[in-house]
Amino acid sequence: MNSLFSGKYKGKKVIVTGDTGFKGSWLTLWLKTMGAVVYGISLKPESESSHINLLKINYESICLDIREKDELSSLIADIAPDLIFHLAAQPLVRLSYEDPYNTFATNIMGTINVLDAARTVGNLKGVIIVTSDKCYDNKEWFWGYRENEPMGGKDPYSASKGCAELVTAAYRSSYFPILEFGKSHHTLISSVRAGNVIGGGDWAKDRIVPDMIKAAVEDRPLLIRYPNASRPWQHVLEPLSGYLCIGQKLLESEVKFADSWNFGPNLDSNVKVIDLVLLARTYWKAVRYDIDTNIHRGEANFLMLDSSKAINMLGWHSVWDFEQTVMHTIEWYKEYFVAGRLVSEIQLMKYVDEARKKMIKWAIS
Repeated sequence: MNSLFSGKYKGKKVIVTGDTGFKGSWLTLWLKTMGAVVYGISLKPESESSHINLLKINYESICLDIREKDELSSLIADIAPDLIFHLAAQPLVRLSYEDPYNTFATNIMGTINVLDAARTVGNLKGVIIVTSDKCYDNKEWFWGYRENEPMGGKDPYSASKGCAELVTAAYRSSYFPILEFGKSHHTLISSVRAGNVIGGGDWAKDRIVPDMIKAAVEDRPLLIRYPNASRPWQHVLEPLSGYLCIGQKLLESEVKFADSWNFGPNLDSNVKVIDLVLLARTYWKAVRYDIDTNIHRGEANFLMLDSSKAINMLGWHSVWDFEQTVMHTIEWYKEYFVAGRLVSEIQLMKYVDEARKKMIKWAIS
């Protein structure tokens, strides 16, 4: 595993904000298997069964709210990392309707605090700000959004992610300009956007897979709010491989990669919610569903990313198609609840092995 991404992560000091979250826990696992020295900064996990607790990874995790500017800046300066992955966020659309203030405070001011702290770390090679496909001004057209499309957001969560992208671009232009790299500063800033990420170890409320699993375990049907809404489903390891590709390039001081990047699934992975549930049921018969006919606050019906830039410039590609994504996701939960086994490391190794067989650049370089 140390040879992945040209071996650039071995021995590097890497901060992961949001390490106790769903994506952050998988990223922390992957970084540790490659020999990185990982520091996590986040709130405590909400339960003992959170993925990061189950993994029992040996790394330093610091409990700190990213809205605490001075404490965060001091901590980052003390660590003096080579690279920062900023994932800490309020990640739920429905919760953003209920608590817009803290959604904006966390997702915008938290990002500002991380970027401001980065200005004081002389050896820092790069910062990767993780936002969302929902950062775009979604017109629900039937082609993918490219990185140069306008930012937007009709709900607090989406708007906060669009704002985080604008903040990132402003900091890059004002404090980390590419033309001044190697002169007035030595840090490259990128932002990354993914689709609807699923996989084992996600326990968040109001997400289709965790809700579906909880219903199956409790022997009751899942209530589906938007059965015909299409989403660009991808396994959690897919965008993480893209984030790590960008991290490698920043560690190598490749200035052209200090930009925004989409890491979305293939077109055939843009599938209706009801079809996701039906496929999941083929792998675990305990999955049942009913259609929720109540009126809920709006969510997008269609949203897709164009990942051509990442494909052409990074050689990045998806490894698992939609069916494999659902199969591995349901396998994780079924193994956990039925067999009492944690298969995260096994699935990571399987993913890497299949990437190698497909000759994907990051896996064989």
